[in-house]
Amino acid sequence: MQNFVFYNPVRMVFGSGSVASLAELVPEGPVLLVYGTGSIRRNGTYERVLGALSGRRVLEFGGIRPNPPYEKLVEGVAMARAEGVAFLLAVGGGSVIDGAKFIAAAVPFEGDPWDLPGRRLTPRSALPLGTVLTLPATGSEMNNIAVISRDSTREKFGFSGDVMFPRFSILDPDLTLSLPSRQIRNGVVDAFVHVIEQYMTYPVNTPLQDRQAEAILLTLMEEGPKTLADPGDRDARANVMWCAANALNGSLKCGTVADFATHRIGHDLTALYGLEHAESLGSLMLALWQHERQRKGEKLAQYASRVLGARETSRETLVDRAIGETRTFFESLGMPTRLTDFGVDPEDAARQLGNRCRQRGATYGEHDDIGPEEIAQLMRLCG
Repeated sequence: MQNFVFYNPVRMVFGSGSVASLAELVPEGPVLLVYGTGSIRRNGTYERVLGALSGRRVLEFGGIRPNPPYEKLVEGVAMARAEGVAFLLAVGGGSVIDGAKFIAAAVPFEGDPWDLPGRRLTPRSALPLGTVLTLPATGSEMNNIAVISRDSTREKFGFSGDVMFPRFSILDPDLTLSLPSRQIRNGVVDAFVHVIEQYMTYPVNTPLQDRQAEAILLTLMEEGPKTLADPGDRDARANVMWCAANALNGSLKCGTVADFATHRIGHDLTALYGLEHAESLGSLMLALWQHERQRKGEKLAQYASRVLGARETSRETLVDRAIGETRTFFESLGMPTRLTDFGVDPEDAARQLGNRCRQRGATYGEHDDIGPEEIAQLMRLCG
């Protein structure tokens, strides 16, 4: 096991009716309510939140869409500065929460706010914020990470800092009951890939962390399909919600070696071709496994045995099962697993993403050796 420092100060308030606790959790002072494109108004969440904040001065900043755009978020920064906002409350999924984190960090930042994600700067100060989660997927409700897009340059970058941890997050499974199947599918896949990126590298003697990761993967594979089969199954919704929070709260990567290549490369697929975030992950993760099957072979075999229940003894056979059965799982959720399913030409993606990687001088993977040529190969494997 490698050395590590673990810190996570987020207060998690879980369960039906927990929105009412906002009255005690949100401090006095002007509150900026940050939300998306209107679903919280349609499903009653908006009224519950405002009811809990009765008597407070609440300002509203809505209209944040998936892959939150910088061009929209700077409007929120200007509003928060002009109104002297003391606290941000994000009500929505990962995009809304990430957008609120960016606003919180950008308000006190001196300089071009795009430098935070664009140059991956670590903010030194931020406005305090809390969250009310309506779409379990990204784990942003329990971590210090935000991923922001810029429409004008077709880029998508993440940045992080301890000042961006939410003070609290409210997780009420009832708020997820109106989610369409597409968003449920996306959430399960996103959380699944988060776990994999902290697990599927090479062994460094972390048996506890491995078992924790495998427990989340197994639970997602068991409970995810239940949420699609029975949209009213609150217990399944609750289990998926807690899985997503624990998938990226920092605990799984303690002492381990992580590989976030799937997400980092996937951000460019989203920015360039308009794929939804989770749609960029499924095909790319499986292509990465195929490309790195020798170096990831021991963990792929472990996953096949412990999570998928495979009993073969040949490592090659176990690796094949890991890739094949995970593809089958994603597709059973309704998630396509090839770029051509989304109308993306793998050769065009190979050229564009390879060029971007070359221009940035970037490398990816747990060995830090996936460069332009390897990315081009991955795009072809995604086809």
